[in-house]
Amino acid sequence: MALRLLYLIFTRLLEGLALLGRSHRAKDIEILVLRHEVAVLRRRSPKPHLSWADRALLSALTRRLPTWLRHHRLVTPTTLLTWHRRLVTRKWRQPTAKPGRPPIPAELQALILRLARDNPSWGYTRIQGELRRLGHRVGASTIRRLLRTAGLPPTPRRADEHTWTQFLRTQAEGLLACDFFHIDTIALRRVYAFFVMEVHSRTVHLLGVTTNPTGTWVTQQARNLLLILGEEADRFGYLIRDRDAKFTAAFDAVFTASDIRILKTAPQAPRMNAYAERFVRTARAECTDRILVYDDQHLRRVLDRYTAHYNAGRAHRALQLRAPLDDPNILPFPTHRIRRCKILGGLLNEYHPAA
Repeated sequence: MALRLLYLIFTRLLEGLALLGRSHRAKDIEILVLRHEVAVLRRRSPKPHLSWADRALLSALTRRLPTWLRHHRLVTPTTLLTWHRRLVTRKWRQPTAKPGRPPIPAELQALILRLARDNPSWGYTRIQGELRRLGHRVGASTIRRLLRTAGLPPTPRRADEHTWTQFLRTQAEGLLACDFFHIDTIALRRVYAFFVMEVHSRTVHLLGVTTNPTGTWVTQQARNLLLILGEEADRFGYLIRDRDAKFTAAFDAVFTASDIRILKTAPQAPRMNAYAERFVRTARAECTDRILVYDDQHLRRVLDRYTAHYNAGRAHRALQLRAPLDDPNILPFPTHRIRRCKILGGLLNEYHPAA
């Protein structure tokens, strides 16, 4: 600010020196032109905004003008008095606090929104109580205003807004998902593999490989699955499948007889069977896209070995980087005792402690 004032004074001094060498007639014409320009600018902006440096310079120069000319300037005696009163008021005025409660920290706002999204059935008072247990005191009205700003409805409507993803996560422990995926052999013959996944543990059961997956064949694979699961089949309440014609009424009856309900996905909606689709993508990327398949028997051997690796030797992000059949209480092994085990000729690798 001080540099700006010095700059304005310096430029005005230079302009004053330049005027010394000019004739009175030229000065008079320039004054008339400047007066007209000022009149035009006043019509556009009757009250121009002046910085404090402009005010200081105009105050100093206005004092040198004749009295009868001061009333025609932007800076009048009334203007000077008004500026002085503002300076005095600004010096002695105490900062006033804003009305109302202070805003809550951004971290606490994020926690409130997280509690509301994680628990759709919680109302404002329930969220308030949970925050108090965590050492934060927030009013219910503040929580209501924050959720409304974030576009989250009250608890009755929020609890009823179940998405397909939320349903799958809620029911994952008792959920099965099945699907096909196909591979083209080196002879350009298409081979189909049928599998079922236990969604909660991500355990995959490869049930069969064939070149002709008829409804009768698929139904028999369903019976084989229940034999494999044995008493564990009682843990499951739902099976997700698409609307492929190979899934016949007889196929559904095998599961409904064991109190497992069939959930059909919508037409052309693979994301509704996302867990099975993800396994297909992973199996292709890690295995079948990197190997030439001769026939259905060769594919069966390859997929048997791959599913064994998938269930017992591959880390899964959804399982906190464990394999479905891993022991969660495993102890760390000395690094010098860890050996590599090649899978499918080195296409995949597992690492185990040396015997």
